[in-house]
Amino acid sequence: MDRTASPDGCRKPARAAALLAAAVAATVYCAAGILARSFPFGPRTRTVNDLGNQYVPYHAHLWDLLHGHTDGGLLVNWQSGYGASFLPDLGMYVGSPFALLVALFPRDEIDLAVYVITVLKIACAAAAMAWLLLTLRPGRWWAAGLLGASYALCGWTLADADYNLMWLDGLIALPLLCLVGEWTLGRRRRAAGVLLVALAWIANFYTAYMATLGAGLFLLLRLLLARPSRREALATAGRAVLTAVLGMGLAAPLAIVIYLGTKHASPGHFRQFTRAPADDLLARLLPTTYGFGTPGLYVGITALVLALALPFHRAVPGRVRAGWTALVLAVTLSLQWAPTSLAWHAFAVPQGSSYRQTFVLCGLLVIAAWHALAYGPPDWRALGAATALLAAITAVASRSTLVRPATWPVLLLAVAGTLGGLALLYRAGPRTRLAGLAVVILLGTQAGEAAVTSADTTKLRLELLDDYAPWGQRQDRQAAAIAGADGWPRYRTDPGREQTVANDPLLVGGQGAQYYSSFTSDVLYRTLTALGGGWTSGGRSLQSLDNAVTDVVFSVGARVHNPPDPYRTHRPADDGPSTVTRRAVPPLVTVRPAADPAPFGPSPYRNQELLLGTRVYTVPRVTVYDDTGRPVADGQVGTGSARTRATVTARCPAGTQVHLWVPYFSGTARFSGAAARFDSSYPRNRAPMAPLGRTPASGQVRIQLTPNRPSSISTGAVGCLDTARLSTAAARLTATGATEVTVSDGTVRAVLPAHSKGIAVLAAPRIAGWRCATGDGPARPALNHHGLVAVPLDGTSTSLTCTFHPPGLRLGTAVGAVSLVTLVLLTVIPGVRRRRTPRPDFLVTATEGERTKDLIP
Repeated sequence: MDRTASPDGCRKPARAAALLAAAVAATVYCAAGILARSFPFGPRTRTVNDLGNQYVPYHAHLWDLLHGHTDGGLLVNWQSGYGASFLPDLGMYVGSPFALLVALFPRDEIDLAVYVITVLKIACAAAAMAWLLLTLRPGRWWAAGLLGASYALCGWTLADADYNLMWLDGLIALPLLCLVGEWTLGRRRRAAGVLLVALAWIANFYTAYMATLGAGLFLLLRLLLARPSRREALATAGRAVLTAVLGMGLAAPLAIVIYLGTKHASPGHFRQFTRAPADDLLARLLPTTYGFGTPGLYVGITALVLALALPFHRAVPGRVRAGWTALVLAVTLSLQWAPTSLAWHAFAVPQGSSYRQTFVLCGLLVIAAWHALAYGPPDWRALGAATALLAAITAVASRSTLVRPATWPVLLLAVAGTLGGLALLYRAGPRTRLAGLAVVILLGTQAGEAAVTSADTTKLRLELLDDYAPWGQRQDRQAAAIAGADGWPRYRTDPGREQTVANDPLLVGGQGAQYYSSFTSDVLYRTLTALGGGWTSGGRSLQSLDNAVTDVVFSVGARVHNPPDPYRTHRPADDGPSTVTRRAVPPLVTVRPAADPAPFGPSPYRNQELLLGTRVYTVPRVTVYDDTGRPVADGQVGTGSARTRATVTARCPAGTQVHLWVPYFSGTARFSGAAARFDSSYPRNRAPMAPLGRTPASGQVRIQLTPNRPSSISTGAVGCLDTARLSTAAARLTATGATEVTVSDGTVRAVLPAHSKGIAVLAAPRIAGWRCATGDGPARPALNHHGLVAVPLDGTSTSLTCTFHPPGLRLGTAVGAVSLVTLVLLTVIPGVRRRRTPRPDFLVTATEGERTKDLIP
């Protein structure tokens, strides 16, 4: 097969290029933080959206795991969602080898640890791309370094991935998997290729899937350009498929668990794919443009001009020009078509941005740019054509609102630097001083525009997305309050309804309902929703429910109450202390007389009673009045109509605790001097039930509602809790419940009172994977008691053991073992055959520049 580059390439230039790319990328990214005055270089937080809600908390939880300070282990996370499967989250969020670096930082410097990991990942992606470019074709090492940095600092990285840092593993994986494709073409390094594929899929299977598709397209084009015989092409394709399958097989213990975890996850409420307008699409090729729902195609003006010049660069073979240009255009179109977009995202509609695969296109653009430079700098004709195309792109993009005034000076300077540097490089020839000046101009241009673009994007994100403070005094107070009240596993300590981030239990400790993950189980989502719980992110982010009945059901014996967080949108700063309220609750395992077959109904108050086993609420008829005093028949209130305020009235027994359940209301509710905030924007957000105060002696309940957007008031919105009945029910469950409960990772053991009959209920969601046994009996799949783990009792057993195994773990382990054995055999057998082959009688040394070969006469 005809190869353009030598099999091993030029290792010294490749190392130099990789080091340069890593240094430039890391330096520019940090410089951008200084320009933006963002953490850790200034007062602006960089913790936005899921970085604050998911990735920092999961890295904090990993720190706890590595230091032995967490509740649970690799199988079960007992801190979130009343007990959640942890292996899928491990694989999704902290499976990267880089994540282990958190162990080297103090716990209260977790934000700095995440930032350092982000910088290192960006640097490694730059180095990997630079190495790949010189492997594809020899060329100027500094140019490979420059383009490697362009790839690592692409618009997708700066706008989307640097705060979704597990995606950065895909940024690293793409050039590495393309390198594996190169090895496959040369029939080399099968074992190393398999291990790289496995590492990519373990680090982050989601972006590894996209990178694998991209590498497959890369290899297909390389095969088409090489024009091998049909037999050689099929052999190469077979080797590539075998390498990919074995690598994915080695990652199967984690990958299959993750895949099945998505099958048991809450379906969520997500929008369908919407194609980006052409002007927005082209605008994202330019510096300092930002749009959340558009693909970040920016790779720097130098790389863009080179890619645009490729079709017109006559020094590059025609097939190479046509092939790379066609591939870039085809992948660009695939971003804009719903079926191919779905295929890129593993056939699951993504929550949020629909362009998570953009890094693949950025990588292909950079590779195309490399081909335009590796064959020699573009001549005047090619540069002129590229400039004309860039002008046309800019003209169309100028109609987009994503292009702001700041874009133009940066763009003009970048274009001037790029064209000037490339023109000098073309004229330089053997003159090293002129070439050196061109290098300085090109590197300076790339570094300057990327730093300004990154800094600008950081500032824009803070204006458009929710932001959260890094670890500080608030988190210190929360953690101290939780540690002082913690009694796990005798009871749970909930971090509180007034949350700091969506995964407070992982960040500051405790064991609560809060849980935000792509793997939030459907059973937990449905159970908490039926009980009056609230959520955001389409049902994937479940919130704490401040309710006495659910605290008894889920054994929440201590609850933290926090002041509002000043970093929450439109919330005032409050430096008050975190306080703790305690409650006598049953143990984690209780005994019920019999399973209640009645399903959950529309009323969360009655659903709570089903789980409790006792009637404790009065649910009165409510009447809603508008601000003129007239009844509102349809329950619709809020801005956008004449009814800007409303009053809810009802009658309840004196002294009962008034609760308000208005899941589709956004605004403030006031009752008896107390106020509660509700935030609903269905289908994205749903407001939880909230306690308001005690019913007065008159029994008259009047709740004043001030909506801030159009809302609706549910039928049966008010529930009045008899706290004395609840205390009696809690005492009865305690008296008949387990006398001792121990919890270790995925195993719960309980000692039950003698002659216990009915069902034992574990206060944990009945997610797939739970099996239970009584006494010395066999383990069987646990029953589902209104969403909780349940086990039938026959009155003879006094012990209960429940174990959790994530679905897919056994299958994944078996697949991994088969893949490992296959890889060992494929590696060892050829070596044994070579050893058994008789040594040749003499050696013939090949001509200079070639390797020494053993030739048999």
